[in-house]
Amino acid sequence: ILLADDDAELTEMLTQYLATEGFDVDSAPDGETALAKARSGEFDLMVLDVMMPHKNGFDVLRELRAHSLVPIIMLTARGEEADRIVGLELGADDYVVKPFSARELVARIRAILRRAGPINGIPGNEAPQTLTFGDLEMHTGTRRVLCSGQPVAMTSTEYSVLEVLLREAGQAVSKTELSERALGRKLTRYDRSLDMHVSSLRRKLGALSGGEERIKTVRGVGYQYTRL
Repeated sequence: ILLADDDAELTEMLTQYLATEGFDVDSAPDGETALAKARSGEFDLMVLDVMMPHKNGFDVLRELRAHSLVPIIMLTARGEEADRIVGLELGADDYVVKPFSARELVARIRAILRRAGPINGIPGNEAPQTLTFGDLEMHTGTRRVLCSGQPVAMTSTEYSVLEVLLREAGQAVSKTELSERALGRKLTRYDRSLDMHVSSLRRKLGALSGGEERIKTVRGVGYQYTRL
């Protein structure tokens, strides 16, 4: 885990706590150092603070997403909803609001890392290796997505959201269920994460060949992947 935060006391505390949970942790006290270390490709996940010297977390995230899909959890200030929305729009997988408990952060980390395996509730030996709907192909073994034959780069969270929608293609999936299955946590009242991830998927995948919306919003319920 790469922990990028200029708060030395918080970094030390989190490093010790994460170590007791079985994680190897490296840290970076500023944005430039964080970006350089993240580019090494040696980390399974990055915890990234928004406010850091030399280069803020948004700039680090923006530059890193140009060539890397390493999972990233943003640390944002309480009440700064705009920061959370911007982080998700730039490609963050999740966010934790300061002040937070180390236990909560570990739960978010584990949830993201579990996304590399089968979707909750679906045993691996029963899950199909390829999900195909029209021009879209999802290869669950390699976690690759092709649209019209072209690979689509997406974050771990985007992939997980799309996989749940594809497995329930043609059916509306409630936001509560989607959050629990794809994000690994219960949906909270003001959580905009799912909306932002779906928005990103729509942008990356585009509409269907006939112009119909690929991922529909089912008002009052959640989302549905269109099955022609």
